[in-house]
Amino acid sequence: MTSSSKRKEEVHLANGAVKQSTWSKVFNSSAVWEEKDEFLDVIYWFRQIIAVILGVIWGIAPLKGFLGIAIFCVINAGLLYVYFSSFQQVDEEEYGGTWELTKEGFMTSFALFLVVWIIFYTALHYD
Repeated sequence: MTSSSKRKEEVHLANGAVKQSTWSKVFNSSAVWEEKDEFLDVIYWFRQIIAVILGVIWGIAPLKGFLGIAIFCVINAGLLYVYFSSFQQVDEEEYGGTWELTKEGFMTSFALFLVVWIIFYTALHYD
């Protein structure tokens, strides 16, 4: 990593400490989340990325009905649970418990998943 790109990722605080960028914290398992909303934003956007990827896959593989929805819910909730409990190892109680982290942004990701799934399925498999 060059020094100029490293400077872009780090913000120097007034007391001389260095604050990590959100993107560097996402992939760092030992990251410390000072702001609660910052981690919740990461959970929200991670969920949206999962929704788009799974929507495309479900649309290409002609998956239909309740089975597709159920598998999406299990994968979406499961991946996020593993991310915040095992990889990031955050204290769930700071964020209102496991349920609050698990449902953060779920409905918007579900809606996005449905839209992407329907568009891809219709474009590829509907005559």
